[in-house]
Amino acid sequence: MNKFVSRRGFLGAPAAMGLASASAAERLPREVWIAAIGQMGLTARNPEEMSGKMLQRMEEVLPMRPDIVCTPEVFPFAGLTVKHPPLSECAEEKTGPILDRYAEFARRNRCYVICSTYTKEKGRCYNAAVLFDRQGRYVGEYRKINPTEGELDIGVTPGPRVPPTFTTDFGKIGVQICYDINWYENWTRLGAAGAEIVFWPSAFGGGMMLNSLAWMNKCHVVSSTRFQHPTKIIDPLGTDVIETGRAGNWICGPVNLDIAVIQGVYNFVKFREIRKKYGRRFRFRILHVEALATIEGCSPDVSVPAVLKEFGIPTSREMIAASTKAQDARRPS
Repeated sequence: MNKFVSRRGFLGAPAAMGLASASAAERLPREVWIAAIGQMGLTARNPEEMSGKMLQRMEEVLPMRPDIVCTPEVFPFAGLTVKHPPLSECAEEKTGPILDRYAEFARRNRCYVICSTYTKEKGRCYNAAVLFDRQGRYVGEYRKINPTEGELDIGVTPGPRVPPTFTTDFGKIGVQICYDINWYENWTRLGAAGAEIVFWPSAFGGGMMLNSLAWMNKCHVVSSTRFQHPTKIIDPLGTDVIETGRAGNWICGPVNLDIAVIQGVYNFVKFREIRKKYGRRFRFRILHVEALATIEGCSPDVSVPAVLKEFGIPTSREMIAASTKAQDARRPS
């Protein structure tokens, strides 16, 4: 069965929103529609009012039927015209005035939601990204590992050193937040743990730093920003796929997770035989100077992992892991 139909069918959501149900032919088996919201231009008197304004902006993406929606870093407490209360008073623990509204949005619209806000546990406060599933259930949260010194001064506690991954019905995802962009090892840990998409709620845009982390870790990266910087989706070769700008404050578009990054010209030559046998069922993109390429599945008939196995092509991650193992075996103690 087409994976899209089984997971997203859409649990009744298209009919509930007055939209025609999508047929299996309209989506690839591992296609996921991602929405990321920018906070540009939003101001409010308090966190509750800002939460409402962000929800209104999220409502705008619903005709696109997103599978997941990501919000900017601690957005309820940004762009306020008055100072918010101390973190100990406004941080929430899995539930509360802010989190409950976003859980309800997820439940009502049958999509995952990443709500970036302050949370607390056992008296400690965190800059966190809380994940709700399509039923509005709390899945878990990522707690910013590397808060700024300013955040530490207002009571933000650093999160655990090893970032978690979360399994969704479309794939495995991870999260980093803003200042975390400077600690590359945590992004590498997420890649090694199998994260196919890393979401990045942030105050700023990150620019080339973010694109570099995407291609270094061979995964999609999705940002959601507060300032007049682009909110964007980046592919595993580090290329911007879609971004915000003067004409819009949110993005929503498809990402195909049936994709792999391949390394080495001696592997690229095998693409000829794949094309000969499968024609348009796979799409290739080659960066000749970098000796990197992607192979992307364009048909429900055969997947990228299956064709790589058939033609004996390792992914870039597998190739590097094998080389590292061989090097370590021959390295003097």
